Amino acid sequence: MYLVVLLNLIVHGSYIGSRLAMALLALELGASPLSIGLMVALYSVAPLLLGIYSGKVSDRYGVWPPMLFGTILCGGGLLLPYVWQHVAALYASATVIGVGFVFYNVSVQNLAGGWGPRVTRAKNFSTLSLGYSISSFAGPLAVGYTIEYVGHAAAYLLLSLSTLIAVAVLLSWRKLKELKLPPPPEGKQSTLDLLRLPELRKTLIIGAMAATGWDLYMFYLPIYAHSIGLSASTIGILLGIFAVATLIVRLILPRLTARYTSPRVLAISMFGAAAMFVVFPFVKVTWLLATLSFGIGLALGCGQPITLLLSYNRSPEGRTGQVTGIRFALNHIAHTTVPILTGALGTAFGAAPAFLLIGAVTALSGYLGGKIRSMSASSPPRA
Repeated sequence: MYLVVLLNLIVHGSYIGSRLAMALLALELGASPLSIGLMVALYSVAPLLLGIYSGKVSDRYGVWPPMLFGTILCGGGLLLPYVWQHVAALYASATVIGVGFVFYNVSVQNLAGGWGPRVTRAKNFSTLSLGYSISSFAGPLAVGYTIEYVGHAAAYLLLSLSTLIAVAVLLSWRKLKELKLPPPPEGKQSTLDLLRLPELRKTLIIGAMAATGWDLYMFYLPIYAHSIGLSASTIGILLGIFAVATLIVRLILPRLTARYTSPRVLAISMFGAAAMFVVFPFVKVTWLLATLSFGIGLALGCGQPITLLLSYNRSPEGRTGQVTGIRFALNHIAHTTVPILTGALGTAFGAAPAFLLIGAVTALSGYLGGKIRSMSASSPPRA
């Protein structure tokens, strides 16, 4: 699993870093917050359209082919703004990176659930989430300093070249190529059959709402910080502090959930994030913004590991990749629509209404999260 952390450090770090690079380059080129919201939404169009399909591919052909394909595609998409620094290139880059990342990410999550015996699944997802946290820190930090000292094009080139390391790891990782997951059931299987499972459906919806708060914070922080005059490196540091906080909370998350139950931890953390989002647009002092960023990271860092494990444990055998793809698609329904809405709100009324909307989404996910059943180690359901 530690090679998986390395892959996530590169691929997910490049994905997250490109979002910061895109936002700052778009602002440099004179794009409005609404235009940037549209670009962010394009990152989510491919997962929305291809999430379920990529999960079926992962179940049928294994995790290695889609992970390799997705990594190569991400690297190609990152080259576009380096070659052509234009708003149109940013739209195209966001689309290509989105397609590549959905194939990689659905399969890497399916890999975490299927690697080793079932009793190690919680540890696998915790390790995978740590990889996301590290990459969320390293990607924006590297991009922020690269932009400040070398320029926007160099940041995109750096991210693109880093994916070559991930490609080399995937090509040489023999055990991953040979990994066999339970095959999908015979005959035609409907996605609606999975959504008819009540507990699975509930966890998928809550996971999408919790992920939206994370996504919107990563989207709107650069815009707000830029509007109050913070430098690219400072914005990268703020996002890095957020990522460090998610790393810390995921180290202690198993103890928290064992003591207080997963739904309770999920509910309290989401309510805490909502409160901090409400305060955020009224703070302009850098150290206070850093403190809030750390607190929001602690809160939002609980959401993904808990909801990912809940949904995987409730997946029928042989269809875990498809469930992961559904989860990814549902997450990006919100990712596609809410950035456009917050971008429009920011353009018309400033930062406060957008952050209030983010707070409302996370508060609702906390309310619903408190009503779900605790994680169970029982056998997966049939569909």
